[in-house]
Amino acid sequence: MSTTNTIVLRPRFKIELERDNESVLKDFEDAKASQNNYIVNRIDDHVFIKFPKHRQHFWSPQLHLEINEIDKKLSLLYGLFGPNPTVWTLFMFLHFMVAGLFIAFSIWAYTNWCLKSSYAIQVCLMFFMVIVWFVLYFAGSIGKASSKNEMLELQQFMNEILKID
Repeated sequence: MSTTNTIVLRPRFKIELERDNESVLKDFEDAKASQNNYIVNRIDDHVFIKFPKHRQHFWSPQLHLEINEIDKKLSLLYGLFGPNPTVWTLFMFLHFMVAGLFIAFSIWAYTNWCLKSSYAIQVCLMFFMVIVWFVLYFAGSIGKASSKNEMLELQQFMNEILKID
């Protein structure tokens, strides 16, 4: 799995497994009890793997796996690396706030333009929102890059459980 894509902030992957999904899920349940380097939670066909609190930092990734049954002998694993859901929610909130302010400033600028008033301040604020959006994007990219080794560590743990080379 390549995590070098510079556009995707939450890398995804898909693996077809030659085992039924219940045996795969059972392996993750067993790993939860037999080790303490990772926190493994299972909810139905979903498995969440993350680091314990003492190893986490702001950009610490977690691995979300969904293991779907194809038939009695095959299953499909969907994986998603991402930050803590609280961090991701904050990050998305800030993106939507910047987009909302950009739209509000553009409406304000258009209104002033129609009224033949000065609209330079509104255009500057719109430009500032674009800069803030780029700053948020690059902050997310830096966070992803800083946690790349942790993502690989989570992937290695998953591969060990699944017995994938």
